[in-house]
Amino acid sequence: MARLSDRLAPFRRVVVKVGSALLVDPASGLRADWLRTLAADLVGLSAEGREIIVVSSGAIALGRTLLKLPPVVLRLEESQAAAAVGQIALAKAWSEALGEHALTAGQVLLTLGDTEERRRYLNARATVGTLLALGAVPVINENDTVATTEIRYGDNDRLAARVATMMSADLLILLSDIDGLYTAPPALDPAAEHIPLVAAITPQIEAMAGGAASALSRGGMRTKVDAAKIATAAGAAMIIASGQRLHPIRAVREGERSTLFQAAQDPVRARKRWIAGSLNASGTLHVDDGAVRALLSGKSLLAAGVTRSEGDFRRGDTIRVVDAAGQELARGLVAYDAAEAAVVAGLRSAEIQARLGQGARGAMIHRDDLVLTRGGESLGDMPVEELRDAG
Repeated sequence: MARLSDRLAPFRRVVVKVGSALLVDPASGLRADWLRTLAADLVGLSAEGREIIVVSSGAIALGRTLLKLPPVVLRLEESQAAAAVGQIALAKAWSEALGEHALTAGQVLLTLGDTEERRRYLNARATVGTLLALGAVPVINENDTVATTEIRYGDNDRLAARVATMMSADLLILLSDIDGLYTAPPALDPAAEHIPLVAAITPQIEAMAGGAASALSRGGMRTKVDAAKIATAAGAAMIIASGQRLHPIRAVREGERSTLFQAAQDPVRARKRWIAGSLNASGTLHVDDGAVRALLSGKSLLAAGVTRSEGDFRRGDTIRVVDAAGQELARGLVAYDAAEAAVVAGLRSAEIQARLGQGARGAMIHRDDLVLTRGGESLGDMPVEELRDAG
C-alpha cells in the first residue's frame, strides 16, 4: 500500500477530523498525551507547506466528565450544558497542544445553517480562510450549546466533510477507532476484509457501512461513508484511519492500514453546473474588457473591473456577469449587497477600504464561486488555456 506521505504530495489544504472517543476517556477525561502527539503530527504537515484545519469532537464528552454526569443518554439541555463546559476545556487543550509548537489555534463554532445558507456560508468561509492566511490552525466544532436535533449536523463526520467542501480542501482525514472500511463490521464478522482503496462509492460500498461504534461518538461507519460521498464529490480525497495509537497521522504515513476514498474525477464540473444552472440570477454585473480577460484566465472578478450593477441582490445571491456588449460571460455568488456593489463598482481595493472600511473585499465574485458561461453554455469545464483561446 502506498504511503500517505506519497499521497500527500499534491495536497495543499488538509482537514483532520478527531472523534470524541479518541480525545476523551470516560473515566479520566481528556487524553492529553495523545493530543500532544497528534499536534506534533499536524505541525509536521504544516512544516511541509500545507494548510491544516481541525474538526474536533469532544465538547459534550469532555463536559460530561467535568460535570460528573452519568454515562447515560443525556437530555438535550444536559447535552447543551455539557457542551458549554466542555467547549472551554476543549479549546484550551487545543490551544496548549498546538502552542507548544508555536502554532496558534483559532476556535470556530458552526451550526448547520452556517454551511447550508449562502450568506452564513460565505461568512464562515471568510473567517476560516483568514485564520489560515494568518498562519493559525482553525479548530472547528459544532456549536452544541445551541444546536437542536432539527438544526444539527448529527455527527462531526458530516461536519468535517462540509468544512472540507466549504474550504476547497484537497484531503479529509477521519481519525477514528477503526482503521478503515471493511466488507462487514469486523466486530460482528471475523471474516470481514479490509478495503484499502475505494475508487467510487457504489451501493455495494454503502452496504458495507455499520452502525455507531462508541457510546461517546454519535458517528459510525455509515456516517463516514456519507462524509466520503460529500467530500469526494467536491474534489477532496478522504482517508479513514485509526487514531487509537500515539502519533496517529505519522503512523499512517509510515504505512499503517487505512482506507483511501479517491476524489471524483471531475468535481469542478458538478460545482460549476450547480452554480450556473441550479440557482436563479438575482442581478447583473457589467464588466470591462480587462475583467473579461481576467475571468477567462481563471481569476476572481474584482470590483475594479465592474462598470455598473443591476438588480436587487444580497451578498451570496447568484448574479450574471455580462461584457460590454451585454453578452453573458459568467455567473457566480456575489460578495456584496446591491447597494454596496453600486458604491464600489470601478474602485480598486484601497479605494474600497476608504469607502467601506478596512474589512471590505476587493473581489466582487471569488473565482471559487464563479462559473464561466457564454450564451448559457458552460465554459467552466474547459482548461484555462482553452478559456484564454475562447476569449
